[in-house]
Amino acid sequence: MKKRTIALLLFLLLASGFQKKEIKWVAIGDSITYLNEHLDETGNRITKGYLTMVAEQLPFVHYVNKGYNGWTAGRIAANFDSLYIPYADVYTVLLGTNDWWQGRPVGSVDDYKNASGDRTIYGAFRIIVSRLRKLNTHARIILITPMRRTDFVYLFNMKNNAWGSYKDKDGQSLQQVAAAIKNIAAMEGLECIDLYNDRGLKEKDLVRFKWLKDPATGKYRSYAYPYFQTIPFHPETDVYPYPEAAIGLTYDGLHPSDKGNRVIADRIASLLSRQQ
Repeated sequence: MKKRTIALLLFLLLASGFQKKEIKWVAIGDSITYLNEHLDETGNRITKGYLTMVAEQLPFVHYVNKGYNGWTAGRIAANFDSLYIPYADVYTVLLGTNDWWQGRPVGSVDDYKNASGDRTIYGAFRIIVSRLRKLNTHARIILITPMRRTDFVYLFNMKNNAWGSYKDKDGQSLQQVAAAIKNIAAMEGLECIDLYNDRGLKEKDLVRFKWLKDPATGKYRSYAYPYFQTIPFHPETDVYPYPEAAIGLTYDGLHPSDKGNRVIADRIASLLSRQQ
């Protein structure tokens, strides 16, 4: 009887050693993060966001969604203290695509080192990283670069549209934004997920086609990447250019589809499964 009891205790001790530690994860981001809890705002074109997918893969991870629709890194930094970001074991920061489109300068390493404020992307990230470290000095901070984007057209208002990362905005490329975020991670010794250069998120796969009028005939036809980039789109009169059959890694040229969210989730889950 005593041997059986000892054997059971040993088994329980060994089993407990294999149990994963519970992790509280706070995901800070823009609409790509926000939409995880607002699937209706995608026209139900996605069924799960990347946060839900990570939690399903790793049941010991419990997330808090701190995504803000349309927000920039600059706005997050300027309002950080009023956002009530909670204490957590892990923070991910997926920002930058809106800063690029809205023309926020990338700035320089000196903006980061000198804490120059939220006017530049480097300065905004300095504020965010510093505030997160104040919340938990031992937390893992994972910076995530923005993924590439193609021509975005908002599902519910076609006048809300933007060209893709194949073209500069206000003299800056989205690649420069991604490079700055990677550089910040390297300087600070932080983990980084580089979605911009991820082979699973190639620009040519973001949408399968764009449904546009042929300028020569006036008839609608599908245009594949990259040919649709030169075809005019008229939001006042044209039909929505991304029918469901056009969904690729994104459902609207910018926001990830289920397939795109799966790539992001897999990258995050891969890091979180390696507990520190």
